[in-house]
Amino acid sequence: MARIAYKLCKRRHDGSLGSLFINARRRLPVGQWMDAEDHPTRCYAHRPGWHCTIAPEAPHLALHPKNGPRRVWCRVEVDDVETFERPASQGGQWLLAKRMRILEVL
Repeated sequence: MARIAYKLCKRRHDGSLGSLFINARRRLPVGQWMDAEDHPTRCYAHRPGWHCTIAPEAPHLALHPKNGPRRVWCRVEVDDVETFERPASQGGQWLLAKRMRILEVL
């Protein structure tokens, strides 16, 4: 069953969206369901799936003046979700989803 969540994305100079770190070259379309892909990346914990939060909060990825305008929160719909507990300093409960659709840029 799909549910609403939030994802912090990078907005490129051309206006397109992408992930902040893993597989950052992929363009993320608005309004289209996307299956998660598995991209093991050195120096990152292996947690396949779309990483989302239950609220638009992730203090450890705070909008810094140097990259603030390029990071945007998106309201997303996620499906086939697993919850993942993170410290409060990292936004608390995260969701790992096998499918995601960006609904809107906030």
